[in-house]
Amino acid sequence: MEPKLFVATKAFILNEGKVLILRESKQYEDGANASRYDLPGGRLTPGEYFSDALKREVLEETGMVIEVGGPVAVAEWRPVVRGEQWQIVGICFKCVSSSKEVTLSKDHDGYEWIDPKEYASYGIIENLKPVFEEYLK
Repeated sequence: MEPKLFVATKAFILNEGKVLILRESKQYEDGANASRYDLPGGRLTPGEYFSDALKREVLEETGMVIEVGGPVAVAEWRPVVRGEQWQIVGICFKCVSSSKEVTLSKDHDGYEWIDPKEYASYGIIENLKPVFEEYLK
């Protein structure tokens, strides 16, 4: 069976040199990385612009309003979700927020503002390691 294909955006949100990471909740229906850290973001709906999708997803997941900048990296991952093979192409954008206050959605149960150089110390999902490396270049 062919995998389901999705396009997603991820927010590399910076505030005072720190980047926001979110820990996926075990309650997340479309989750494949429970208790691991991810960047805020999500799938586009057909016809939606990248920046609009990213602002919507970040607001839903964190309660934050962001400014979307340029792309940092493109990543791909292939999780199995509810028994289905998915292929997700994600574009990670550099974003800024004037606030560090986070209100988590039910899909996440924790967050951290981290020094991007220390990303390997956290349980970051595998496909995001190249994103952090690209940002640090």
